[in-house]
Amino acid sequence: MMDTQEIVEKPSETIPANASQKKQETRDEMLSRHRKEIAELQNKEIELKKAAAKGSKAEQKAKKKQVEEQISQLSTKLKEKHAEELASLGYSSSSNGNEKSNLDNLVKAIAGVSITNQPEHSKVSKSAKRRGKRAQQEAEREQRIQEEQSNLVSDRMIEDEKLKGKLEPLGLTVNEIKPDGHCLYRAVEDQLAVLSGGSSPYTYQDLRKMVASYMMEHASEFVPFFLSENITEGDLNNSLADRFENYCKDVESTSVWGGQLELGALTHCLRRPILIYSGSFPDVEMGKEYKTNGGTDSSNGSILLSYHKHAFGLGEHYNSVVLNLIR
Repeated sequence: MMDTQEIVEKPSETIPANASQKKQETRDEMLSRHRKEIAELQNKEIELKKAAAKGSKAEQKAKKKQVEEQISQLSTKLKEKHAEELASLGYSSSSNGNEKSNLDNLVKAIAGVSITNQPEHSKVSKSAKRRGKRAQQEAEREQRIQEEQSNLVSDRMIEDEKLKGKLEPLGLTVNEIKPDGHCLYRAVEDQLAVLSGGSSPYTYQDLRKMVASYMMEHASEFVPFFLSENITEGDLNNSLADRFENYCKDVESTSVWGGQLELGALTHCLRRPILIYSGSFPDVEMGKEYKTNGGTDSSNGSILLSYHKHAFGLGEHYNSVVLNLIR
């Protein structure tokens, strides 16, 4: 098991104890660092889970539980540290009924206004009012982000436990895939390697090109289900057909996330059924027409994936699901 002490110490070293005496960190710099530290903790969680997937089944179970406890403790410490640092800007996350006052303090700190009491008759300039309004909006946004981040770990743990309850009785386990926007295609690439018993015949880049080409050639099957949120601002004045074509180009050449449309195309491109397990939603099977009679999903060529809604703060994520061969 990896030493978790380094995780605790690494973020805390970002600001020395006497940093405020040398150079006061700005609000934007602090929030940027907070996000970076949260991302580092998420990456560390993946590393710990991979390290725990060794040994007997009983050992894996014990190690995974230990990892979950460690991540929960580290997340709590990190949130407490962030709260203390935000307090240096005049914000406190205490729940004693002073939330509005605390938020006002942060707004004033962001706007560059003293948080000491001002005489009621003091005249406030228009520029100060504008700064205050912008700061109010920013503070409310950051407060929402903090609340979402505080709920993220617990939601992820609940989702992981439910998914584990589905996979373990089937002798399956999750193989973690890199969360880089290509996760759907990387997960399918991993599945093809497993099914072939060696390397995959297609890279994730190849799969993107195949999907984009198939969707363009069979546009009539996909356009009715094309979501408007996949449209960029520059496409607003284009026809639906042009918008869909531009989206397919993005599928081929960028890291735009894959979803239901792309999964549907993959089943036809590979002529294989795809089964998606989830701890947050009912399991979904696509491409049933390619399923052979008899045998289990893993033995008849099905591609097995897992969908994670709460894996990362950036959004949805896909992993590969493989046989748990360790007993």
